[in-house]
Amino acid sequence: MNSLAHDGPGPWILLFPIVWAAVILGGITLLARTARRGRSGPWGRPHAMDGEWSPITLLGRRFAAGEIDEDEYGRRLSVLDEQFGPRAKGGPA
Repeated sequence: MNSLAHDGPGPWILLFPIVWAAVILGGITLLARTARRGRSGPWGRPHAMDGEWSPITLLGRRFAAGEIDEDEYGRRLSVLDEQFGPRAKGGPA
């Protein structure tokens, strides 16, 4: 009378290896992305020039940390913008 118990597992048996393969591939992908990223965080090092921070970025970080006030930030930024800004001599147009 209970014919379902003798029919075997059916097509559902294929679901378990597929789920385990997805879990393992997801773990490998996560580890690979984390290893590639290193310790610099998810966004890397923005505005890095040859392994060093640009002067404008350093000035912005000092202003954000409260080391300099708004007036000094504005004065220094105008000087740096002339030398390192987008329209500086020898820079990109």
